[in-house]
Amino acid sequence: MGIFNNVFGGNSDKKSKPEKKSYLNWIPLNSIDQLEIIEKQSETEAVLIFKHSTRCGISSMVIKQFENLFLEEHQNLKVYYLDLLSYRNISDEVGYKFQIMHQSPQLIVVKNGVSVHNASHYDITQTNLSRFI
Repeated sequence: MGIFNNVFGGNSDKKSKPEKKSYLNWIPLNSIDQLEIIEKQSETEAVLIFKHSTRCGISSMVIKQFENLFLEEHQNLKVYYLDLLSYRNISDEVGYKFQIMHQSPQLIVVKNGVSVHNASHYDITQTNLSRFI
């Protein structure tokens, strides 16, 4: 029985890995009205919008890597999460309002009411978040 526990993870004697603390606090973006709030917030700080497709494997890998970019110094960044499949109309409005062509996954950084940075796919993981603090 011991071999099955080892193979299938049933061995309770193993120490579990300490869970990495996440400094990313997602804000769900699920209303077009929130775009006005984002625009207003961007007058005093950078605001990030992450557009994610829950059906896309690349998007799933990129969002995990994006979450790992967040360090303690980034914990006060405002990051909105947009589920593209559930809120396609909001995604369209984001593109129109901030003059960004739709991509998925996509990171858009808004400052003073305009997009100052956008990246898609694996380029998101190369974003220097400290620039936006």
